[in-house]
Amino acid sequence: MRPRKVPLRKCVACQQMMPKKELIRVVRTPDGAILIDLTGKKPGRGAYLCGKVSCFKLAKKSKALDRALKQPVGAEIYDQLEQDFIAVEEAFIASKDRVDDDDEA
Repeated sequence: MRPRKVPLRKCVACQQMMPKKELIRVVRTPDGAILIDLTGKKPGRGAYLCGKVSCFKLAKKSKALDRALKQPVGAEIYDQLEQDFIAVEEAFIASKDRVDDDDEA
């Protein structure tokens, strides 16, 4: 049996290719709301970021999310996303470590 192909995505901030499961998806929903999608299944246009706050700050500075989502992202939305990103970061890293441990077993 052939090994399953791992989908790769590029971080919009640091431009590094990584497996999709190791990135956090920011999505612009069809109604125009911008939010973090940990499941990767919400409908809408997505942009991927590394699980690091430094990458989020770089994306904010360079307006990478504006380009990737094809919509201007306001300062208040960036502030809300930053708070959400920091809150989600610990859970995301913990779940990634848990997946890595499962892979080794």
